[in-house]
Amino acid sequence: MPPWRRASASPTPGSTATAGGSSADPARPLAGSYARVSPGVPAEHEGEGEDGDEGRWSALVPELLADILRRVDAGAERWPGRRDVVACACVCRRWREAAVALVRPPLQRGGITFLASLKQPGPRDAPIQCFIKRNKKKSTFHLYLSLTQALTGQGKFLLAAHRIRCGLRMEYIISIRNDISHGSHVGKLKSDFTRTKFTIYDWQPQYEGAKVPSSRCRRWLATKQINPLVSTGSANTGEVCYEYNLLKSRGPRRIHCSMQCPTHEGTAIDPEEANQPSTPSSLILYNKLPRWHDDLQCWCLNFHGRVMVASVKNFQLIAPAGTGEPWGVQDDETVILQFGKVDDDVFTMDYRQPLSAFQAFAICLASFGSKLACE
Repeated sequence: MPPWRRASASPTPGSTATAGGSSADPARPLAGSYARVSPGVPAEHEGEGEDGDEGRWSALVPELLADILRRVDAGAERWPGRRDVVACACVCRRWREAAVALVRPPLQRGGITFLASLKQPGPRDAPIQCFIKRNKKKSTFHLYLSLTQALTGQGKFLLAAHRIRCGLRMEYIISIRNDISHGSHVGKLKSDFTRTKFTIYDWQPQYEGAKVPSSRCRRWLATKQINPLVSTGSANTGEVCYEYNLLKSRGPRRIHCSMQCPTHEGTAIDPEEANQPSTPSSLILYNKLPRWHDDLQCWCLNFHGRVMVASVKNFQLIAPAGTGEPWGVQDDETVILQFGKVDDDVFTMDYRQPLSAFQAFAICLASFGSKLACE
C-alpha cells in the first residue's frame, strides 16, 4: 500500500505543478485551503510519469480507485454529467483502464460515454436519440447526441462526415473530430455511379500484432497510437441499396440494408478483450413502407413526433420477422433506425440494437443527395 502524505501548497524553487505528474512535483492546493492529502509514490517510481501513467494518482489503492470511479459513474446518468466520468478516465492509463472496465456499454446503459461506444450496439429497450446538422456549402454533416427533449436543442458532438464527389460517385469520409482531420478518420461510405448502392467501410480498432501501415496509409492514420478507433485497414461492414422506382419522386423510396453486427451481448469491456474483434452476423433491414393519406395527399409514417417536415429522405428501418431474434428483435414492428427531417438542415436519427452509432450515421448519410434511378 503506498504511503500517504500531506502536500505543501508552496512549490519548491525551479519546479512547476502539473496534473498527474511525478511525486517530485508539488500538488496544487484546493480552493479555500492551504494543503491537501495526496498519495505518495515509492522511491523506485521516482522520476517516472513523463506520460502521466506512473504519477501519484496511478499509485492509488485499487479498491479505493474502483470505489471512486463507481461513485462518479453512479452520480452521472446522463450528459453533461457524464463528462466527469471521461475526466476521470483521462487522468492516466490506470484510471482509464479501470473506468472502461466499470462503465457499462450502450447496450446496458442506454447512453454513450467513450469513443468506443460509437461502434457498440445501441440499447435494447429504448432508442438513443440523436440529430444531424447539414452544412450544404461545406458538404459536411455533424452527428450530435440529444441532451434535451427538444428536437433541435443542445447536443453532444459524436461524429462528422465530409462528402466528396468522385465523378458520378459519392464518398462520405466519417471522422470523430469536428474539423475532420486526416488522423481522425474512422470509416467511409462509398456509392456506385448511380448512387443507389452504398458500401460502408469501417476501420476496426487496432489490436496487438497488426502490421505497421505503409507511408501512404500512415498519413491518413497519423494518430493511430492514441485513437482507439483507427486501424491499419478497412473492412466492409454493410451495404445500403435503393431499389429502382418507376414512379420516381412521386413514390416512396425502397431501401434494403445488409449489415454486419455482433451477435453477442457484450459486457463492460475489459481493455484487453475489447481489442479482440467479435464474430459478426449479417442483419437484413428494409424500410417500413408508408401509407397514402387521402386527406393530405401524401405518403405518411408515424414518427411519434420526432419528424416535423415531409421529405423523401424520411425513413424507418425494420427487420423481417424472425431474422432479428439473435439481437432480441422478434417482430417486424420494432423500428431499429428512424431518420427524418426537422428543419432545412436538421434531421433526427434514433437507433437501437443491433446497430451502432457509426452504422446508423452511415445509413443516414446514404439518404442525402439525389438518386439517379429513384428520382
